[in-house]
Amino acid sequence: MKVFVVLVALLPVAVSSPPFLPVDCADVYSSGFGSSGVYTIYPAGPTSPVQVIQRRMDGTVNFYRKWDQYKSGFGQASGEYWLGLENVHLLTLRKKYELRVDMEDFEGAKVHVQYSSFSVGPENDGYQLDLSGFTDGGAGNSMTADSGKKFSTFDKDQDTSSSNCAQNYLGGWWYGECHSVNPNGQYLWGSSIYGLGINWVSWKGYKYSLKAIEMKIRPV
Repeated sequence: MKVFVVLVALLPVAVSSPPFLPVDCADVYSSGFGSSGVYTIYPAGPTSPVQVIQRRMDGTVNFYRKWDQYKSGFGQASGEYWLGLENVHLLTLRKKYELRVDMEDFEGAKVHVQYSSFSVGPENDGYQLDLSGFTDGGAGNSMTADSGKKFSTFDKDQDTSSSNCAQNYLGGWWYGECHSVNPNGQYLWGSSIYGLGINWVSWKGYKYSLKAIEMKIRPV
């Protein structure tokens, strides 16, 4: 049975750690742990403990951050957090992955999208996003436009706009001219100023900030 398992905290390796170090949650699942939960994974080997995956749910974590924090990751596995770009790159370098994005609005509606191919390039290419194979679960195909874009933060502007999209829309993302999704934008509890919230334009437009959004990956 194939399941999406949320990637969570990478913990320091203890002296008593077993020789088997899972690279991702598929390795955890295949090793006999069949339930969703918090597990230790090692995308870059035992020397790089970090926090992983993207989740917004309550506005308790500030996502308007510098490049080095988006590179390494931030937040807590039990709440809001971001999978560091370097770790996403290392994960998707080793295997072919698919992406699922789950969303919820403040009225209780839930939708999702899936992409059959998802990867992030190395830092020297700007952590460029490669995304394809869209399947709609009610939210619409806003994110495909980000494929081929480099990641931008307010202190490292790599978008294709003449302005600084990360600075204008208070987030970090694969911005172009500037965005049709903004999962790392400001948490604004529903109605928002144009483009500043957690937007998924093909579902709720530019003036609605989502209650929750979560990105999950699994090997194909």
